[in-house]
Amino acid sequence: MADQIPLYPVRSASAAAASSHKRTAYYSPAAPGSGPDRRGRYELEDESAHLDEMPLMMSEEGFENDESDYHTLPRARITRRKRGLEWFVCGGWKYFCTSCCDWLLNICQRKKELKARTVWLGCPEKCEEKHPKNSIKNQKYNILTFIPGVLYEQFKFFLNLYFLIVSCSQFVPALKIGYLYTYWAPLGFVLAVTITREAVDEFRRFQRDKEVNSQLYSKLTVRGKVQVKSSDIQVGDLIIVEKNQRIPSDMVFLRTSEKAGSCFIRTDQLDGETDWKLKVAVSCTQRLPALGDLFSISAYVYAQKPQLDIHSFEGTFTREDSDPPVHESLSIENTLWASTVVASGTVIGVVIYTGKETRSVMNTSNPKNKVGLLDVELNQLTKALFLALVVLSIVMVTLQGFAGPWYRNLFRFLLLFSYIIPISLRVNLDMGKAAYGWMIMKDENIPGTVVRTSTIPEELGRLVYLLTDKTGTLTQNEMIFKRLHLGTVSYGTDTMDEIQTHLLNSYSQMHPQASGSNSSSTPPRRAQSLAPKVRKSVSSRIHEAVKAIALCHNVTPVYEARAGITGETEFAEADQDFSDENRTYQASSPDEVALVQWTESVGLTLVSRDLTSMQLKTPSGQVLTYCILQMFPFTSESKRMGIIVRDESTAEITFYMKGADVAMSPIVQYNDWLEEECGNMAREGLRTLVVAKRALTEEQYQDFESRYSQAKLSIHDRTLKVAAVVESLEREMELLCLTGVEDQLQADVRPMLEMLRNAGIKIWMLTGDKLETATCIAKSSHLVSRTQDIHIFRPEVTSRGEAHLELNAFRRKHDCALVISGDSLEVCLKYYEHEFVELACQCPAVVCCRCSPTQKAHIVTLLRQHTGKRTCAIGDGGNDVSMIQAADCGIGIEGKEGKQASLAADFSITQFRHIGRLLMVHGRNSYKRSAALGQFVMHRGLIISTMQAVFSSVFYFASVPLYQGFLMVGYATIYTMFPVFSLVLDQDVKPEMAILYPELYKDLTKMLPSSQP
Repeated sequence: MADQIPLYPVRSASAAAASSHKRTAYYSPAAPGSGPDRRGRYELEDESAHLDEMPLMMSEEGFENDESDYHTLPRARITRRKRGLEWFVCGGWKYFCTSCCDWLLNICQRKKELKARTVWLGCPEKCEEKHPKNSIKNQKYNILTFIPGVLYEQFKFFLNLYFLIVSCSQFVPALKIGYLYTYWAPLGFVLAVTITREAVDEFRRFQRDKEVNSQLYSKLTVRGKVQVKSSDIQVGDLIIVEKNQRIPSDMVFLRTSEKAGSCFIRTDQLDGETDWKLKVAVSCTQRLPALGDLFSISAYVYAQKPQLDIHSFEGTFTREDSDPPVHESLSIENTLWASTVVASGTVIGVVIYTGKETRSVMNTSNPKNKVGLLDVELNQLTKALFLALVVLSIVMVTLQGFAGPWYRNLFRFLLLFSYIIPISLRVNLDMGKAAYGWMIMKDENIPGTVVRTSTIPEELGRLVYLLTDKTGTLTQNEMIFKRLHLGTVSYGTDTMDEIQTHLLNSYSQMHPQASGSNSSSTPPRRAQSLAPKVRKSVSSRIHEAVKAIALCHNVTPVYEARAGITGETEFAEADQDFSDENRTYQASSPDEVALVQWTESVGLTLVSRDLTSMQLKTPSGQVLTYCILQMFPFTSESKRMGIIVRDESTAEITFYMKGADVAMSPIVQYNDWLEEECGNMAREGLRTLVVAKRALTEEQYQDFESRYSQAKLSIHDRTLKVAAVVESLEREMELLCLTGVEDQLQADVRPMLEMLRNAGIKIWMLTGDKLETATCIAKSSHLVSRTQDIHIFRPEVTSRGEAHLELNAFRRKHDCALVISGDSLEVCLKYYEHEFVELACQCPAVVCCRCSPTQKAHIVTLLRQHTGKRTCAIGDGGNDVSMIQAADCGIGIEGKEGKQASLAADFSITQFRHIGRLLMVHGRNSYKRSAALGQFVMHRGLIISTMQAVFSSVFYFASVPLYQGFLMVGYATIYTMFPVFSLVLDQDVKPEMAILYPELYKDLTKMLPSSQP
C-alpha cells in the first residue's frame, strides 16, 4: 500500500542535526524554578502545535524510526498555490462568478431569523410576528422564471450554446450561408422537446401541490367546526385531524378521542420508519370535559424556534386562569409533525409551525440535477472539436492569402465546418437514455425496478465505489431472538423450552403467594424476606430476566377491529380476549418487537398497555398489572432506555434499564463476564442489549419525581438537567441478563458482493450500528473475506496526536480492510482528510460504524472530490437519503423502513441482489451503446466537414456551402437517424455471460468514450 505513495525528499544532515537539537528542547521538561504549576513542553497540548511539521510516514523505512523521532522526518511538501492571473484563468473565474451570484442571491432573499414563539390556543390574531403561509411548493420554477430557467439549464452546456450562436449568426447578412430554418429548425426542435418535457413535469408538480394544499380540515372555533383548506391554516389554529388523514402542519397534541389519552401516528414519509409512533396528549387539555372547553380556558404554548431535528422538541404548556397557574413541560411525544398520518383515533392540536418552518420542509433539500460523466466528457470533446474547427478555418483563410475581408471569410468557414459538432448528438443521446430506462423497467429478471432519473443510466456502467447501508440493505431488518445469557448459563434457540419450563414453575410457585396477598398485607413482607433465597435458584433468575425484558420497552399491543365492528383500533381491555390472534405489536424499533415476541413465546405475554399501566399474562393465565410511573426513551446520545414501574400486587417500585454494553457497563455492578460475552455475541453477528434493574423505596422515588418534574419545566438546558437527574438513579444497578438478537442477511448477498468485487467495485459499508456488530456482518456477508486482515481503528481517538499514531499504524498494513467508528472518522477528517482518504481508497473494503446521516453524505462527497471516480450509494431508510442524493448514482431499496430512500433515489429496486444485473447488464450496455452512439454521430459530422473542406480547396478556398437548403441538416438529423440510433440495441455479449464474467465490467472503468470499440 505504501509503495504506491510518492516518497518525500530527505533533508540534509545539517537540517537533521538542527531538527535533533530542536527535538531535544521540545521534549525537555520545564526549567528548574519555573514553579509547580508550569507544565513540561512534552505534554500533548503543546505537541499539537508542532503536528503541522510532522507528516505521516510515507515509506516503509520510516517505520524503522522510533515514534519519538517524528521531527527528524522530512517535512511534507506544500502544493504551490496559484495566484493572480494564473489562478483566474485556471478556474478562479468560476469561483469568482459563483461567489458573486451567491452574494446577490443572499441580498435578494434574506432569510428571516427564526425565533421562539408564544402561541395562544385558538387565537391566531395574538401572534406577535407574521408566520409563513402553510402551503407546500415543490415546483422548480414560477411563471416568470420558467423560460429563463429551462434555457439556462440547456445552454450551460457548450454544445447547445454553440448551436445557439451559430443559429443567431444567420441573422447577419454577410454571414448567412443557407436558409434560417436549416439552423433554427433542429435547434427549435431540441428546445421544444425539452421545454415541453419540463412543462409537463412542472405541471404535474403543480397539480400535486394544489391537491395537498386544497385538502380540507376541520378547524375548531368559538362558533363550532369550520372547514378550511390546508393552505389557509395559521399558527394558533385548533385543527381536528381524523384517522388516516395527513397532519397539515406542526402541532402540539391537545386532545384525542382515545380513552388512553394517546394515539399512534405513521411517520414513514418523514423519517422513513414504518413502525408506528406513540404520541401523548397534553394532560391538562385531555382532562377537559368537552371539546368546546378549549375556548373557555386561557392557555398558551411556548415553543422553541423552528429546528431541523425531528427527534427533539422543547416547550411548555401554561394555563393562566387556574389558581395556581398550571405549567406542563412538552417534549417530542407531545408533538404531531407535518407529513405524518394519524393511525388511530381523532386528534386535536394547536398549530405552532407552518409552511417553510415545519420540520418536514426544513429537512427537505432540493435535489441537484445530476449530470452523467459521459455527458461531461462529450461536452469536453465538443470543446476540442471546436478548437479543431477554429484551426481548420484559420488554415483555410491562410491558404486563401487573407484576401479581401478575411475576417468575414473566417466566420463563414466556421459556419461551414460547424457540422463537425452535430446538433443531433444531444437528441440521439436523450432518446437513447429514454430507451435504456424503458429496458430496465421492462426486465423481468429484476421486477419492480423503477428509473426515476432518466439522464444518468450510463453511470451504472462506470462505478468504482459502492457505499451501502447495512440494516435493511445487506440485512432483512427482521430481528430474531437468538441468545439469553445470565452470567453462568447461556440459552440459545435449541434450549428455549428450558426457559419456558423454568418460567412456568416460577409463576406456579408465586401464584399461591399472590392469591394470599389479597387477603392480608403480610404476605408481601414474607415474600420479600424469602427473596434472597429464591434469587439463588436458576428459575428465579430466569423469571427476573424475562420479566424485565417484558416490562422494559416502548411496545404497545394493538388489536385490529374485527369484521362487522365499526370503530377505531381497539386496545386491550380487562375483559378482552387476550389470546386474540389479531394482536400485533407496534414500537419504534424492530429490536423491541423481537424481544416482546420472544417473551410471548416463552409464556409471558404483553396483553395491554396505555400511558399509565401495562398488563402481562403469565403462563398460568394470571394477569399481572404494573403501573408505569416514568419512561425514559432511547436516544442516540444515551444509548439506553429505562422505565419505572410499580407492581400493583406487591406495591414494589422497580427501575428497569436496558441499553448498549458501552453505556451499561459503568452503570451495573461489578462483574467479570459482561464484556467477554458481548464480544462473543458480536462476533456471531448478534445485536446485544444489557438488561439491569434497581429496587426503589417510596421515599427514593418521591424525591426523584420532584427533581425530575422540576428539570422538565426548565426552559434553558432542559436536556442536560433532565439527564443529570436520571443519572442519579443509574448507579450500582443489578445486572440481570444479556440478550442477543440476529438481523438476517438478504438473499444472495454473499455471491452478489463477490461479483461486485470481481467487477472492480470497491464496497464501503456505512452503518449506525456498533463496531462489533458491523465487523461481524462484514465477515458473514463476505464483504471481508475470512483470510483477509482487518485493521480496527481505535474508537477512542479524540485528539490530533492519537489520530496521527493510528494512521501511521494503519499504513504498515497491506491489503487489509478498515473498520472505523464515526467519532474517530470525524477526528481524522478534521486533521488528516487527504491522507485518510488516500489510505482508505487503497483498502479492498471499508466499514464505517456509528455513522450519522450527515457523515454518510460527507464520506460520499469526499470520495468524489479526492478520487474523481464514480460513486454509487444504496440504502433503504430515511437516514440514507442524504447519502443517496450526494452520490453520482443513488439506488434505493423499498424495504421495511419505508419508501423515502426509494423515492429520493435515481433508481429503485426491491432487493439487493438485483443490483448485479442492474450494473453488469444494463449499466454496461447503456455505457457502451451511448459511447458508440456518440462516436458514430461525431464521425458522421467529420465526414460532412471533410467533404466541405475538399470542395472549398478545389474551388480556390471559397467559403461557399457544398449542399444548399435542408439537405445538409437533413443528412445530419433525419436521413441518418435510424441507422445510427439502432446502436441502442447493440449487444456484444449475452446478459448471462456479462453476469458470469463480471471482469468485463472492470474494463469499462478504465476507458474513455473515444476508446470504446
